[in-house]
Amino acid sequence: MLRPLRVLVTACGCPAASTLIRMLRANGEREIDIVGVDMREDAIGRFLANEFHQVPPASSDDYIPAMLDLVDRERPDVVLPQSSYEVPRLARHRDEFENRGVRLLVSSPQPVDSCVDKALMYRKVAGLDVPIPRTLYPESLQEFIDGAKALGYPDCDVCFKPYVSKGGRGFRILSEHVDEADLLLYERPNNLYMTLESFVRTFESVPQFPDLLLMEFVPGGEFTVDAVVDTGEILLGMVKTRDEIKTGLAMSFRTVRRPDLLEYTERILREIPLDYLVNVQFKGDKLLEINPRVSTFVYQPDLILPYLAIKWALGELDHARLREMTRRIDYTRRTIRYYDQVFWSA
Repeated sequence: MLRPLRVLVTACGCPAASTLIRMLRANGEREIDIVGVDMREDAIGRFLANEFHQVPPASSDDYIPAMLDLVDRERPDVVLPQSSYEVPRLARHRDEFENRGVRLLVSSPQPVDSCVDKALMYRKVAGLDVPIPRTLYPESLQEFIDGAKALGYPDCDVCFKPYVSKGGRGFRILSEHVDEADLLLYERPNNLYMTLESFVRTFESVPQFPDLLLMEFVPGGEFTVDAVVDTGEILLGMVKTRDEIKTGLAMSFRTVRRPDLLEYTERILREIPLDYLVNVQFKGDKLLEINPRVSTFVYQPDLILPYLAIKWALGELDHARLREMTRRIDYTRRTIRYYDQVFWSA
Protein backbone atom coordinates (compact mmCIF):
# COMPACT_ATOMS: atom_id res chain seq x y z
CA MET A 1 0.00 0.00 0.00
CA LEU A 2 1.14 3.53 -0.74
CA ARG A 3 1.26 6.16 1.96
CA PRO A 4 -2.14 7.64 2.96
CA LEU A 5 -3.17 10.97 1.45
CA ARG A 6 -5.25 13.86 2.64
CA VAL A 7 -7.24 15.60 -0.13
CA LEU A 8 -9.15 18.85 0.34
CA VAL A 9 -12.14 18.81 -2.04
CA THR A 10 -13.88 22.15 -2.60
CA ALA A 11 -17.52 22.69 -3.60
CA CYS A 12 -18.32 19.34 -2.01
CA GLY A 13 -22.04 20.03 -2.38
CA CYS A 14 -21.95 20.06 -6.20
CA PRO A 15 -23.72 17.28 -8.17
CA ALA A 16 -20.52 15.36 -8.91
CA ALA A 17 -19.06 15.54 -5.39
CA SER A 18 -20.51 12.39 -3.86
CA THR A 19 -19.22 10.17 -6.67
CA LEU A 20 -15.84 11.91 -6.75
CA ILE A 21 -15.35 11.34 -3.01
CA ARG A 22 -16.42 7.71 -3.28
CA MET A 23 -14.13 6.99 -6.25
CA LEU A 24 -11.10 8.68 -4.71
CA ARG A 25 -11.48 6.34 -1.75
CA ALA A 26 -11.98 3.33 -4.07
CA ASN A 27 -8.54 3.76 -5.68
CA GLY A 28 -7.36 0.32 -4.50
CA GLU A 29 -3.87 1.51 -3.53
CA ARG A 30 -4.08 3.66 -0.41
CA GLU A 31 -6.29 5.32 2.16
CA ILE A 32 -7.47 8.83 1.32
CA ASP A 33 -8.94 11.16 3.93
CA ILE A 34 -11.27 13.75 2.43
CA VAL A 35 -11.54 17.28 3.81
CA GLY A 36 -14.77 18.66 2.36
CA VAL A 37 -15.28 22.39 1.83
CA ASP A 38 -18.38 24.23 0.70
CA MET A 39 -20.10 27.60 1.15
CA ARG A 40 -23.28 25.78 2.27
CA GLU A 41 -23.59 24.35 5.74
CA ASP A 42 -25.69 21.42 4.51
CA ALA A 43 -23.56 20.40 1.51
CA ILE A 44 -23.71 16.67 0.83
CA GLY A 45 -19.94 16.45 1.30
CA ARG A 46 -20.46 17.26 4.97
CA PHE A 47 -21.88 13.76 5.40
CA LEU A 48 -19.33 11.98 3.22
CA ALA A 49 -15.99 13.59 4.05
CA ASN A 50 -13.76 12.83 7.02
CA GLU A 51 -13.77 16.52 7.92
CA PHE A 52 -16.02 19.35 6.74
CA HIS A 53 -15.62 23.14 6.81
CA GLN A 54 -17.90 25.90 5.63
CA VAL A 55 -16.13 28.72 3.78
CA PRO A 56 -17.26 32.02 2.24
CA PRO A 57 -18.32 32.01 -1.43
CA ALA A 58 -15.52 32.35 -3.96
CA SER A 59 -16.72 35.89 -4.77
CA SER A 60 -15.99 37.02 -1.21
CA ASP A 61 -12.75 38.78 -0.22
CA ASP A 62 -12.64 36.37 2.72
CA TYR A 63 -12.54 33.24 0.52
CA ILE A 64 -8.79 33.00 -0.10
CA PRO A 65 -7.80 33.80 3.52
CA ALA A 66 -10.28 31.18 4.73
CA MET A 67 -8.88 28.57 2.32
CA LEU A 68 -5.28 29.33 3.29
CA ASP A 69 -6.21 29.06 6.95
CA LEU A 70 -7.77 25.65 6.29
CA VAL A 71 -4.64 24.47 4.51
CA ASP A 72 -2.55 25.54 7.50
CA ARG A 73 -4.85 23.70 9.91
CA GLU A 74 -5.72 20.56 7.95
CA ARG A 75 -2.38 20.07 6.15
CA PRO A 76 -3.75 18.35 3.01
CA ASP A 77 -1.43 16.92 0.39
CA VAL A 78 -3.65 18.19 -2.43
CA VAL A 79 -6.40 20.77 -2.98
CA LEU A 80 -8.87 19.63 -5.66
CA PRO A 81 -11.28 22.40 -6.76
CA GLN A 82 -14.63 21.47 -8.31
CA SER A 83 -16.35 24.82 -8.94
CA SER A 84 -15.76 27.05 -11.97
CA TYR A 85 -16.32 30.05 -9.70
CA GLU A 86 -13.40 29.09 -7.48
CA VAL A 87 -10.80 28.18 -10.09
CA PRO A 88 -9.89 31.75 -11.26
CA ARG A 89 -9.53 32.96 -7.66
CA LEU A 90 -7.41 29.98 -6.66
CA ALA A 91 -5.26 30.23 -9.79
CA ARG A 92 -4.17 33.75 -8.84
CA HIS A 93 -3.00 32.51 -5.44
CA ARG A 94 -1.48 29.18 -6.46
CA ASP A 95 1.98 30.09 -5.17
CA GLU A 96 0.60 30.96 -1.73
CA PHE A 97 -0.90 27.48 -1.46
CA GLU A 98 2.07 25.60 -2.85
CA ASN A 99 4.49 27.52 -0.63
CA ARG A 100 2.65 25.81 2.22
CA GLY A 101 3.58 22.39 0.83
CA VAL A 102 0.23 21.54 -0.78
CA ARG A 103 -0.37 20.84 -4.48
CA LEU A 104 -3.19 22.98 -5.83
CA LEU A 105 -4.65 21.32 -8.92
CA VAL A 106 -5.40 24.45 -10.93
CA SER A 107 -3.73 25.98 -13.97
CA SER A 108 -2.00 29.34 -14.07
CA PRO A 109 -4.28 32.39 -14.32
CA GLN A 110 -3.95 33.32 -18.00
CA PRO A 111 -5.17 30.04 -19.55
CA VAL A 112 -7.89 29.80 -16.88
CA ASP A 113 -9.15 33.27 -17.83
CA SER A 114 -9.20 32.20 -21.48
CA CYS A 115 -11.67 29.45 -20.58
CA VAL A 116 -13.87 31.28 -18.10
CA ASP A 117 -14.61 34.11 -20.56
CA LYS A 118 -16.23 32.27 -23.48
CA ALA A 119 -15.89 35.27 -25.80
CA LEU A 120 -12.13 35.29 -25.18
CA MET A 121 -12.02 31.50 -25.63
CA TYR A 122 -13.73 31.59 -29.04
CA ARG A 123 -11.51 34.42 -30.22
CA LYS A 124 -8.38 32.51 -29.18
CA VAL A 125 -9.36 29.32 -31.01
CA ALA A 126 -10.87 31.04 -34.07
CA GLY A 127 -7.63 30.73 -36.05
CA LEU A 128 -7.12 27.06 -35.25
CA ASP A 129 -8.31 24.15 -37.36
CA VAL A 130 -11.11 23.44 -34.89
CA PRO A 131 -14.83 23.62 -35.77
CA ILE A 132 -16.67 26.28 -33.77
CA PRO A 133 -20.21 27.64 -34.06
CA ARG A 134 -20.77 30.84 -36.01
CA THR A 135 -20.55 33.40 -33.23
CA LEU A 136 -21.37 37.10 -32.96
CA TYR A 137 -20.70 39.58 -30.16
CA PRO A 138 -23.60 42.10 -30.16
CA GLU A 139 -23.12 45.24 -28.10
CA SER A 140 -26.72 46.49 -28.23
CA LEU A 141 -30.24 45.15 -28.54
CA GLN A 142 -30.43 46.24 -32.17
CA GLU A 143 -27.13 44.49 -32.95
CA PHE A 144 -28.56 41.38 -31.28
CA ILE A 145 -31.71 41.53 -33.42
CA ASP A 146 -29.70 42.12 -36.61
CA GLY A 147 -27.27 39.35 -35.66
CA ALA A 148 -30.03 36.82 -35.05
CA LYS A 149 -31.40 37.51 -38.52
CA ALA A 150 -27.90 37.27 -40.03
CA LEU A 151 -27.59 33.81 -38.48
CA GLY A 152 -30.82 32.73 -40.20
CA TYR A 153 -33.54 33.53 -37.66
CA PRO A 154 -36.51 32.94 -37.89
CA ASP A 155 -35.97 30.12 -40.41
CA CYS A 156 -33.19 28.69 -38.25
CA ASP A 157 -32.95 28.52 -34.48
CA VAL A 158 -30.14 30.49 -32.86
CA CYS A 159 -28.93 30.57 -29.28
CA PHE A 160 -27.21 32.87 -26.82
CA LYS A 161 -25.33 32.66 -23.55
CA PRO A 162 -23.37 35.02 -21.28
CA TYR A 163 -19.64 35.47 -21.71
CA VAL A 164 -19.16 34.08 -18.20
CA SER A 165 -21.54 31.47 -16.79
CA LYS A 166 -21.69 27.88 -15.58
CA GLY A 167 -24.11 24.97 -15.63
CA GLY A 168 -26.22 26.34 -18.49
CA ARG A 169 -27.09 29.56 -16.62
CA GLY A 170 -28.28 32.21 -19.08
CA PHE A 171 -28.32 29.85 -22.08
CA ARG A 172 -31.43 30.01 -24.24
CA ILE A 173 -32.50 28.95 -27.74
CA LEU A 174 -34.35 31.49 -29.87
CA SER A 175 -36.95 29.77 -32.00
CA GLU A 176 -40.12 30.72 -33.86
CA HIS A 177 -41.05 27.03 -34.03
CA VAL A 178 -42.28 26.68 -30.46
CA ASP A 179 -45.70 27.22 -28.94
CA GLU A 180 -45.25 29.56 -25.96
CA ALA A 181 -48.60 28.52 -24.45
CA ASP A 182 -47.56 24.88 -24.68
CA LEU A 183 -44.22 25.66 -23.04
CA LEU A 184 -45.96 27.53 -20.26
CA LEU A 185 -48.54 24.84 -19.54
CA TYR A 186 -46.68 21.58 -20.13
CA GLU A 187 -42.93 22.15 -19.86
CA ARG A 188 -40.91 22.58 -16.70
CA PRO A 189 -40.24 26.26 -15.89
CA ASN A 190 -36.56 25.83 -16.79
CA ASN A 191 -37.22 25.19 -20.50
CA LEU A 192 -34.59 26.58 -22.86
CA TYR A 193 -36.77 28.05 -25.61
CA MET A 194 -37.98 31.59 -26.21
CA THR A 195 -38.80 33.75 -29.21
CA LEU A 196 -36.87 36.79 -30.38
CA GLU A 197 -39.97 38.87 -29.55
CA SER A 198 -39.83 37.63 -25.93
CA PHE A 199 -36.12 38.45 -25.76
CA VAL A 200 -36.76 41.99 -27.01
CA ARG A 201 -39.53 42.53 -24.44
CA THR A 202 -37.15 41.38 -21.69
CA PHE A 203 -34.21 43.59 -22.64
CA GLU A 204 -35.70 46.68 -24.30
CA SER A 205 -35.86 48.53 -20.97
CA VAL A 206 -32.52 47.24 -19.59
CA PRO A 207 -30.17 50.28 -19.36
CA GLN A 208 -27.01 48.39 -20.34
CA PHE A 209 -27.14 45.51 -22.77
CA PRO A 210 -25.45 42.42 -21.28
CA ASP A 211 -22.38 40.67 -22.68
CA LEU A 212 -23.91 37.83 -24.67
CA LEU A 213 -22.58 35.46 -27.28
CA LEU A 214 -25.06 35.07 -30.14
CA MET A 215 -24.50 31.77 -31.92
CA GLU A 216 -25.86 29.39 -34.48
CA PHE A 217 -27.74 26.52 -32.88
CA VAL A 218 -25.72 23.37 -33.46
CA PRO A 219 -27.73 20.13 -33.74
CA GLY A 220 -26.41 16.74 -32.71
CA GLY A 221 -25.28 15.03 -29.55
CA GLU A 222 -23.01 16.47 -26.88
CA PHE A 223 -19.56 15.04 -26.17
CA THR A 224 -16.88 15.77 -23.61
CA VAL A 225 -13.16 15.17 -23.67
CA ASP A 226 -11.88 14.52 -20.13
CA ALA A 227 -8.12 14.70 -19.85
CA VAL A 228 -5.12 14.83 -17.55
CA VAL A 229 -2.95 17.60 -18.99
CA ASP A 230 0.53 19.04 -18.49
CA THR A 231 0.96 22.58 -19.88
CA GLY A 232 -1.49 21.86 -22.68
CA GLU A 233 -0.17 18.37 -23.47
CA ILE A 234 -2.74 15.58 -23.09
CA LEU A 235 -1.24 12.75 -21.05
CA LEU A 236 -4.44 10.71 -20.73
CA GLY A 237 -7.70 11.56 -22.46
CA MET A 238 -11.06 9.89 -23.00
CA VAL A 239 -14.33 10.95 -24.65
CA LYS A 240 -17.84 10.51 -23.31
CA THR A 241 -21.33 11.42 -24.46
CA ARG A 242 -23.59 13.75 -22.48
CA ASP A 243 -27.08 12.27 -22.68
CA GLU A 244 -30.46 13.25 -21.19
CA ILE A 245 -29.58 16.80 -20.19
CA LYS A 246 -31.65 18.11 -17.27
CA THR A 247 -31.17 21.59 -15.77
CA GLY A 248 -27.78 21.81 -17.48
CA LEU A 249 -26.61 18.45 -16.13
CA ALA A 250 -26.10 15.29 -18.15
CA MET A 251 -27.87 12.37 -16.52
CA SER A 252 -26.20 9.55 -18.45
CA PHE A 253 -22.87 9.04 -20.20
CA ARG A 254 -21.17 6.60 -22.54
CA THR A 255 -17.46 6.25 -23.26
CA VAL A 256 -16.93 6.48 -27.03
CA ARG A 257 -14.16 6.48 -29.61
CA ARG A 258 -13.85 9.99 -31.05
CA PRO A 259 -10.22 10.49 -32.09
CA ASP A 260 -11.26 13.61 -34.02
CA LEU A 261 -12.43 15.30 -30.81
CA LEU A 262 -9.20 14.34 -29.06
CA GLU A 263 -7.24 15.86 -31.94
CA TYR A 264 -9.28 19.09 -31.76
CA THR A 265 -8.68 19.20 -28.01
CA GLU A 266 -4.93 18.83 -28.53
CA ARG A 267 -4.98 21.81 -30.91
CA ILE A 268 -7.02 23.88 -28.47
CA LEU A 269 -4.75 23.10 -25.53
CA ARG A 270 -1.64 24.02 -27.48
CA GLU A 271 -3.17 27.51 -27.70
CA ILE A 272 -4.59 27.47 -24.14
CA PRO A 273 -1.97 25.51 -22.13
CA LEU A 274 -3.91 24.21 -19.15
CA ASP A 275 -2.70 21.86 -16.42
CA TYR A 276 -4.07 18.93 -14.43
CA LEU A 277 -7.74 18.10 -15.14
CA VAL A 278 -9.55 19.57 -18.14
CA ASN A 279 -13.05 19.11 -19.53
CA VAL A 280 -13.69 20.21 -23.15
CA GLN A 281 -17.28 20.07 -24.41
CA PHE A 282 -18.45 19.69 -28.01
CA LYS A 283 -21.86 19.57 -29.66
CA GLY A 284 -21.72 17.47 -32.79
CA ASP A 285 -18.12 18.25 -33.69
CA LYS A 286 -18.16 21.95 -32.72
CA LEU A 287 -16.54 23.38 -29.59
CA LEU A 288 -18.92 24.55 -26.87
CA GLU A 289 -16.74 25.34 -23.86
CA ILE A 290 -13.66 24.48 -21.84
CA ASN A 291 -13.77 23.79 -18.10
CA PRO A 292 -10.34 23.98 -16.41
CA ARG A 293 -11.35 21.73 -13.51
CA VAL A 294 -12.43 18.28 -12.43
CA SER A 295 -15.63 17.07 -14.09
CA THR A 296 -18.11 14.18 -14.04
CA PHE A 297 -16.30 11.11 -15.31
CA VAL A 298 -17.12 7.67 -16.60
CA TYR A 299 -15.10 6.01 -13.86
CA GLN A 300 -13.41 2.61 -14.15
CA PRO A 301 -11.91 0.71 -11.21
CA ASP A 302 -8.49 0.89 -12.90
CA LEU A 303 -8.92 4.36 -14.47
CA ILE A 304 -9.97 6.99 -11.94
CA LEU A 305 -8.81 10.18 -13.65
CA PRO A 306 -8.89 12.52 -10.60
CA TYR A 307 -6.83 10.04 -8.60
CA LEU A 308 -4.35 9.63 -11.44
CA ALA A 309 -4.05 13.41 -11.73
CA ILE A 310 -3.28 13.57 -8.01
CA LYS A 311 -0.60 10.88 -8.36
CA TRP A 312 0.94 12.73 -11.29
CA ALA A 313 0.89 16.05 -9.40
CA LEU A 314 2.69 14.37 -6.48
CA GLY A 315 5.36 12.88 -8.78
CA GLU A 316 4.14 9.28 -8.42
CA LEU A 317 3.37 8.89 -12.16
CA ASP A 318 5.33 10.11 -15.17
CA HIS A 319 4.14 11.06 -18.65
CA ALA A 320 4.94 7.69 -20.19
CA ARG A 321 2.99 5.73 -17.58
CA LEU A 322 -0.08 7.94 -17.96
CA ARG A 323 -0.01 7.60 -21.75
CA GLU A 324 0.18 3.81 -21.41
CA MET A 325 -3.05 3.87 -19.43
CA THR A 326 -4.95 4.92 -22.55
CA ARG A 327 -5.05 1.20 -23.40
CA ARG A 328 -7.21 0.60 -20.33
CA ILE A 329 -10.16 2.66 -21.62
CA ASP A 330 -13.29 0.52 -21.72
CA TYR A 331 -15.43 1.64 -24.66
CA THR A 332 -18.43 -0.31 -23.38
CA ARG A 333 -18.54 1.70 -20.15
CA ARG A 334 -21.82 3.41 -19.21
CA THR A 335 -22.96 5.74 -16.41
CA ILE A 336 -26.35 6.81 -15.05
CA ARG A 337 -26.65 9.74 -12.67
CA TYR A 338 -29.49 9.62 -10.15
CA TYR A 339 -30.79 11.52 -7.16
CA ASP A 340 -30.34 10.34 -3.59
CA GLN A 341 -30.96 11.76 -0.12
CA VAL A 342 -29.43 11.89 3.35
CA PHE A 343 -31.25 12.48 6.62
CA TRP A 344 -30.09 14.02 9.89
CA SER A 345 -31.30 15.84 12.99
CA ALA A 346 -30.00 19.35 13.44
